[in-house]
Amino acid sequence: MPFRSFQAPALALLIVLGCGFLPVMAQAQADRTLTNATDILSLSDATAETGIPVSVEGVVTVAQPDWSGRFFMQDSSGGVFVENKSLSQPQVGDLVKVSGVTRAGGYAPCITKPTWKKIGTAPLPAAKPVTIEQLMSGTEDSQRIRITGVVRDAQLNGKQLEIQLMSGGCRFKAILPIQTNVDLQSLIGARVTLKGTAAISFNAPLRHFLTVTLYVPQADDFAIQQPVPSDPFSEPLTPLNAIAKYRKDRLPGSQVHVKGIVLYQRKGEDLFLEDVDSGLRVQNKLTNSISLQVKTKLTNSVSPGDVVEAVGFPAVENFLPVLEDAVFRKTSEPSVKVKPHEATVAELQLGLHHADYVTLKGVLVDRLALGVGQTDGGPVIQTTMVLQSSNFVFEAEKDTLDQNEFLTSIPIGSVVEASGICLLDSDQDGKIKSVRLLLPTSHDVQILQRPSWLTPRHLLATLTIVSVILLVAISWSVMVSNKNSKLESLVVEKESAQKDLQEAHDLLEWRVQERTKQLKIEMTARKESELQFRAVLTERTRLAQELHDTLEQTITGIALQLDRVANQFGKNPDNASHHLKLARNLTRQSQAEVRHSVWGLRSRAGEKFNLVNALNVSGRQIANDAGIQIQIQTHGETQPLSEIAEENLLRIGQEAITNTVKHSSAGMVKIELVFSPEKVALEISDNGKGFDPDHCAGPNEGHFGLLGIRERAERMGGQAAINSSPGTGTRIRIEIPIHQNGNGHSPVDKEKHEERV
Repeated sequence: MPFRSFQAPALALLIVLGCGFLPVMAQAQADRTLTNATDILSLSDATAETGIPVSVEGVVTVAQPDWSGRFFMQDSSGGVFVENKSLSQPQVGDLVKVSGVTRAGGYAPCITKPTWKKIGTAPLPAAKPVTIEQLMSGTEDSQRIRITGVVRDAQLNGKQLEIQLMSGGCRFKAILPIQTNVDLQSLIGARVTLKGTAAISFNAPLRHFLTVTLYVPQADDFAIQQPVPSDPFSEPLTPLNAIAKYRKDRLPGSQVHVKGIVLYQRKGEDLFLEDVDSGLRVQNKLTNSISLQVKTKLTNSVSPGDVVEAVGFPAVENFLPVLEDAVFRKTSEPSVKVKPHEATVAELQLGLHHADYVTLKGVLVDRLALGVGQTDGGPVIQTTMVLQSSNFVFEAEKDTLDQNEFLTSIPIGSVVEASGICLLDSDQDGKIKSVRLLLPTSHDVQILQRPSWLTPRHLLATLTIVSVILLVAISWSVMVSNKNSKLESLVVEKESAQKDLQEAHDLLEWRVQERTKQLKIEMTARKESELQFRAVLTERTRLAQELHDTLEQTITGIALQLDRVANQFGKNPDNASHHLKLARNLTRQSQAEVRHSVWGLRSRAGEKFNLVNALNVSGRQIANDAGIQIQIQTHGETQPLSEIAEENLLRIGQEAITNTVKHSSAGMVKIELVFSPEKVALEISDNGKGFDPDHCAGPNEGHFGLLGIRERAERMGGQAAINSSPGTGTRIRIEIPIHQNGNGHSPVDKEKHEERV
């Protein structure tokens, strides 16, 4: 018990010391500078990603022109990749000094953010011999190595030569400078030794190894150890069934020459040949650019029955023989009619008839159509039929550019006979796991017997349908009885509800009628109130305008006369007395006008009123002794005007003359009355200093003259135009209609009538 109690504090103390010591170690590691490639490659991903400083001297081993400045370098300890993302790039053989920081890299640690400097030149480091297993493990990334392999393919890619090699059953690619003295076709099948830098291709998101490419920088790093015959088609023929058999004189990685009848060709992929004894699958080359002669052979299209020769590399795929990386050519021999061979399931299970053209019988148990690719002609649809013979199941498939209507129309359960290329798939023990037939055409399938109607599937479907019908019938009977009982209760409830609804309807109708009467009374009272309010508002507006156009104008005249009296009282008492009398007369006139306005401006029906004379007298009274000359003119045939029209035109003229006296400093005022059959126009103009109508004083400043003029004109159904500008005088034009309406009243009379109402 004491020992256990001691463990917990000790463990806590160790954790605290460890947490404090780890940052110190990380800081110490960040402070050190790595000076060789091995130290960089030995870093873990997390440590390399912290960006440890690097200063390394070494020889550039690979610097491809299309790498945007990146390159491989190697010192005495090993090689490393440099992420030099700049326009400048060293050349192979340059001795450089690189400074930068570490990064985890896409696959292995590397140097990033570098600065490099060429300090001389040096021979490339010695290439380390490695096995294909070492190369394919990925541990030789960035290292300069030496390996031997057999060339399977060679092609030109710009200014480089790309070759595919096989070594120990593994395939890899090498890139080297173009050699003008080497025939590319002669390289196929040659055993060569390469010296170069291994570069790993990887899955970037997962950082997983995919394959390896060997970059050979110099022509001297490529050597042919064992050449091949100049014409592989001149070599002795090998029987198709001897491809995978023992032969003492067979050289590893050597090509074989075969001959056979074409059974079926999948263009760009493979073809199947048959001789006297057996068949063979021949895989086309992955590329077709090694030479013009071979390219022609590769692109030739052959038909079933043609006799062809092929040269390729024997191999085993899924534990069955195949000829890889082969080229073929058609011979001059006549075509042979191809017939399928009868085959049994027992023979197939023994491994016989692989790549042969055979016929098998079976019962169609299933069918599937899936898209498996895309061509220039459209999507490729693969129709697969699953057949059963005894207890053995095999497949027959056909690729077409559209839906295969014939194969998809064969009923399930039919007994069919399928003829096609037999492909076996075996396990490590040589036992056949599956069989697949490649159908050359859709009509290589024949229906021997259609399924009888009474099949287990049909019987099950029939029982299902009958069961569903019985279940529906029983459910329907129960539902009908339940609905009948519910319907009876609903009828009783509906009759009761209908009676209550009728009573509610009658009550609602009575309430609607009563409410309608109340709304009519309220609406009538509201309309009367609105009319009274409008009448009061109209009368108030009219009285305000009357007071403004009478009282203010008279007071203005009185003020002008009193100003004359004040100016001349000391100099000319007689003349001052005259102006004082005029002011007294204007005062009496103002009293009369106030009474006149209060009593509603009595009707002039019994008086003789002359608008022209009234304008002349009023104008001269207002402009008296102001030094302003009044001119009045009439145009057109004088038309009779209503009392309201005459009174409003008079008030407008008085207001205009008063504004001229008060504000314009004019010397003359011209008044014109223009009569026409339908309207009358009053125009008052002066030669004063004018003003800007958009910026003149208005009601907000206590000036209502212009507003009153516009309101009077609009109330009479007319319009007012006020034109003025600084320095050009002022012109006011009023136009009102004088035609009679259907009731014998002009618009202004009608308005007056409405105001009085």
